[in-house]
Amino acid sequence: MKRLFTSLLVCISFFVCAQEPPFWDEIQSFKTGDSLQPPPENAIVFVGSSSFRMWKDLQDAFPRHVVINRGFGGSSLPHVIDYADEIVIPYKPKQVVIYCGENDFMNDTVTSKIVSDRFITLFDQLRKELPSTEIVFVSMKPSPSRQRLMTEIDAANDAIRNFLQSKKRAAYVDIWDDMLDKNGAPRKELFLKDMLHMNAAGYAIWQKAIAPHLK
Repeated sequence: MKRLFTSLLVCISFFVCAQEPPFWDEIQSFKTGDSLQPPPENAIVFVGSSSFRMWKDLQDAFPRHVVINRGFGGSSLPHVIDYADEIVIPYKPKQVVIYCGENDFMNDTVTSKIVSDRFITLFDQLRKELPSTEIVFVSMKPSPSRQRLMTEIDAANDAIRNFLQSKKRAAYVDIWDDMLDKNGAPRKELFLKDMLHMNAAGYAIWQKAIAPHLK
């Protein structure tokens, strides 16, 4: 009987773990930290994928602002949409800065239209819950490891830029051109060995481009 009970517990534990959504542990870690030390309201939330998660000196990059870094995993836009109610909206930020969408293209069925539509869904969600909050989108970067996807990524950037131009309390930050060389190829010297994530030189470009848009 004891062996049967132990086996049952193992099966239940496995089932629970199998049902956990993507990036569950990271989101729970954010929420645990928030319960111990609630983040300040009226701050600037940076949310999105690993390009924000790996920006370890984000607060130092913007010393005149109070920032909350909620970059997680290799997230795509549907993940940010799913978790916005937990790691963005509760903070009541004065501004939300988004970097996401590049990972969406790792699914070969995803097009630029799908990605721009996903962003619009996220924008509408945030605007509904945070009507006075400014929403900033940082354009998807040209990564050397994803050079084959650049045409689609650039098209999605353009669609998102055009969408934001018609919206109040919204901004588009273009980091695309500054990360290309004179031949229009990604500048490899801005990236780590994986040719996907950036080094300090890459983040310096982002800091310079984003800073003028922060409230």
